[in-house]
Amino acid sequence: MRVRTLLATCSSSTCTTTPTTNTDNYSTIPFPKNRTPTPKLLLASDTGSSSDITSNSTSSSNSTDTTTTTGTSSSTLQSNLSLQTLPSVPSLQKLSPETLNLSVSHLCITTIKPAVSLPITSLAVHSNLLYAASSHEINVYDCSTCSSVSSFNGQDSSSGSLKSVTFCNGKIFTAHQDCKIRVWQVTASPTKKHKLLTTLPTVNDRLRRFVLPKNYVTVRRHKKRLWIEHSDAVTGLAVNDGFIYSVSWDKSLKIWRASDLRCVESVKAHEDAVNAVTVSEDGTVYTGSADRRIRVWAKPFGEKRHALVATLEKHKSAVNALALNDDGSVLFSGACDRSILVWEREDSANHMAVTGALRGHSKAILCLINVSDLLFSGSADCTVRIWQRGLDGRYCCLAVLDGLQKPVKSLAAVSDDKSNGVVSVFGGSLDGEIKVWQVSVSNHYSPTSSVVL
Repeated sequence: MRVRTLLATCSSSTCTTTPTTNTDNYSTIPFPKNRTPTPKLLLASDTGSSSDITSNSTSSSNSTDTTTTTGTSSSTLQSNLSLQTLPSVPSLQKLSPETLNLSVSHLCITTIKPAVSLPITSLAVHSNLLYAASSHEINVYDCSTCSSVSSFNGQDSSSGSLKSVTFCNGKIFTAHQDCKIRVWQVTASPTKKHKLLTTLPTVNDRLRRFVLPKNYVTVRRHKKRLWIEHSDAVTGLAVNDGFIYSVSWDKSLKIWRASDLRCVESVKAHEDAVNAVTVSEDGTVYTGSADRRIRVWAKPFGEKRHALVATLEKHKSAVNALALNDDGSVLFSGACDRSILVWEREDSANHMAVTGALRGHSKAILCLINVSDLLFSGSADCTVRIWQRGLDGRYCCLAVLDGLQKPVKSLAAVSDDKSNGVVSVFGGSLDGEIKVWQVSVSNHYSPTSSVVL
């Protein structure tokens, strides 16, 4: 089965999918008391299959040289809601900034334009540096001055579109459309050049396994690969406790050990392309897929491999983005159905449950990021929304950041504790521009204090 890419399916105002029968029965699935491995593991003796998923990248060179200062009143936020989606899920955004006694301000301070205007596919912040993936090239900027520091991988166009950037043990990991993960390190020179260390899976890892037939799996008809290899575009990366988690359009989740860069586990995670992955501090892994499901993975006590512990089904179309709050008790998921679903883990009941939806975007949700107690969402409607949770579990849309002319594909944010909680927000668009906003929230009753956004 061939599926269309994210841009083909999600950039329109509606996404057509085949309805899932009786999904209400699956919105809450208990964590079993005795967790036993239930998914098919793509290990040495396993075989599997993978869809042939093609990608069509679109780009636009239309851009402007102006920067935008935006200010949106709460009345506009409340009236600019999208059409009702997922009517069976209650809406959670019932608060306004005035209700929370908050004063919100936001300012677009600059627009970053890479030398070559290509879609911004991934943003990440590390050590006060902004890493911006534009097609196959990664541009690095100083977060404070927004000035260009360096760029790398510009000559290797064969790697295809870059999908994700993350960091672990002083190294930079980048996910690419050519089915590979590249590992980089910053040199000690004053120019801070990025040197390619290796590509995952490494040559040594391949040599350890290529001889034995049991280490090969069927990825499609008449084609086999080592189980440590992705067979389609690597779409997402996450890091936790010395391990790198990668997901791919080949429907799999793979886990790599950062110390020796070896693949230690591979799981057939979904029935369709996997678009997103996030990991909590306790090691629980969440994957979101074009099959409209979110799956939860964890290691049962005493076991060495991950097992499926829950399947979350409420979205009516492809899941594109996932984010966790700081303590991992709340999961946010964004999909082509224009809704952000909020899932909470109730320890007393030992299960994950959907508590409601955040609505307001008029097109597909493409990216999510959580900073402190705030959630940032980017959409194909070319806007970024900022959400905050109240004490009673309801949410408030604090602000809408606009100015981009194309869908917002990626977000990054950094909080400066020395500047009274002001947060710098970076939004990457498919028109090749990166908008930089400064956002702050202050309490009416305490003008000198700020709430971090």
